[in-house]
Amino acid sequence: MSPSGIDLGLLFLAAVGGGAVNALAGGGTLITFPALTAMGVPALHANITNTVALTPGYLGGTIAQRRDLRDQRRRVKVTVLPAVAGGIVGGALLLKTGTTLFDALVPWLILLATGLLAAEPWLKRTVARRLQSPAVGNANLIGVAVTAFAGAIYGGYFGAGLGIVMLALFSLVLPDSLRRVNALKQTLSLSANGAAAILFAATGNVVWTAAAVMAVGALFGGSLGGRFAGRVRAGVLRGVVVALGLAVAVAFFLK
Repeated sequence: MSPSGIDLGLLFLAAVGGGAVNALAGGGTLITFPALTAMGVPALHANITNTVALTPGYLGGTIAQRRDLRDQRRRVKVTVLPAVAGGIVGGALLLKTGTTLFDALVPWLILLATGLLAAEPWLKRTVARRLQSPAVGNANLIGVAVTAFAGAIYGGYFGAGLGIVMLALFSLVLPDSLRRVNALKQTLSLSANGAAAILFAATGNVVWTAAAVMAVGALFGGSLGGRFAGRVRAGVLRGVVVALGLAVAVAFFLK
């Protein structure tokens, strides 16, 4: 499909909002994905286009946290390729799913992402305690690589809430500070989404005009959200996005 000028303008605003929400509380996909479907983009193509459009945002996050990666070069080397492979596997599974089955899965995927966002504060506290627990033991690089691969499959398939999925998985195998693990998670999220985006780009399923406009909007929104990070209550914003996610899930169930 070829979105109209008005559609592109609305998608730009949705991407600005999604980028800002990602910077402030997370859950931007719960804004951008429904916006694409509201413009008449089929759910499968909307998910693919959304992945391509939001990938630059992961690059910005990785660059912003590069200082916390300096002492983790070995981990990065061991985990990037599994994350790339997982992103490709997840993307291939999405393409294999087909439109009919994916349409049936969409409301459940949105509910999953909404639940992850709602539980994020509790999950982060639990993860932080777990990372520092002696029970985790020394980092097993093979286990970390397998964990990166598993999380990346979800990222390539749908991706909403990927960050908290990665953090929760890493808490099982990687003893370290939440800040450093978060930086590693950001890098691997970029790897997974970037690999899936490249796969999708080769399939002809991306609505490129929408993806380009949304990529610019998401970058602008992320920058805007960063500026207002200290002035907006993340908990309140998270609650609004969770409510939106539930409403969107209900709308898809009723389709």
